[in-house]
Amino acid sequence: MADYAIGDIQGCAESFNALLKEIRFNPDADRLFLAGDLVARGPDSLSVLRQVKAMGDNVRVVLGNHDLHLLAGWYGFSPVKKKDRTAAVIEAKDGKALMDWLRMQPLFLDIPEHQAVLTHAGIPPCWSLPQARVLAAEVSAILQHEDLVKQFLGGMYGNSPNLWHEQLTGTRRWRVITNYLTRMRLVSLAGELEFSFKEDLGSDLPDGFYPWFTIPNPSLKNVRVLFGHWAALEGNGPQHPVIALDGGCVWGGKLLAYRLDDGVFFSTGEGCEDCGLG
Repeated sequence: MADYAIGDIQGCAESFNALLKEIRFNPDADRLFLAGDLVARGPDSLSVLRQVKAMGDNVRVVLGNHDLHLLAGWYGFSPVKKKDRTAAVIEAKDGKALMDWLRMQPLFLDIPEHQAVLTHAGIPPCWSLPQARVLAAEVSAILQHEDLVKQFLGGMYGNSPNLWHEQLTGTRRWRVITNYLTRMRLVSLAGELEFSFKEDLGSDLPDGFYPWFTIPNPSLKNVRVLFGHWAALEGNGPQHPVIALDGGCVWGGKLLAYRLDDGVFFSTGEGCEDCGLG
């Protein structure tokens, strides 16, 4: 039995299956923890969603920003962009079943047997770990609520507010929680979000902003934090116990798997020649 955390698949079905072959995935014993962004710029988001959904209890997923964007498109709150290559999901006969399954996935996962947590973009330093857990659950409950999901998705887009405070309410509160968990890369020392920077750590950073994982957060002292989202890191950014999982597969890089049992990485670039669409 082995447990693997896998970075952003982004519709790269061929790479996903090549990686499962590389790790010799055993569906009768092994488990997968997926860092979100199952869909978008790769060639076959529909196959990825169908495959992951069919895996049942063998896989756990957190939602990424592209997954949420697909949900917004399904509910009619955002156009389905050609570059996202997700029109096939919207048009599929099982599209509703897939979307109902997708919105039931959380924004935060505890993996207590490995002293680890997983979110798409990370844990902001302005939150404690228990606070992140509670706030993620708050938004997940809204997404899973038949009467509130449309209110959430209709107000999800925007960069403001870009700083958390407890007095926020309604869609503004849900938006900033979602942005921390699914879009964050750089923050100020106070926790203010910066959304434009997407480069690697060798590039010049905007004044006053830092990679979220370089700002000390005492509540994360005894836990591994697993995250995806930041493709330019190519899995090489922070050091243990913060683990970057996005190898930039969809941009021509590699799809990464991290074995939680012993910290070994596996990767494949197979199938990525059809990606890198920008």
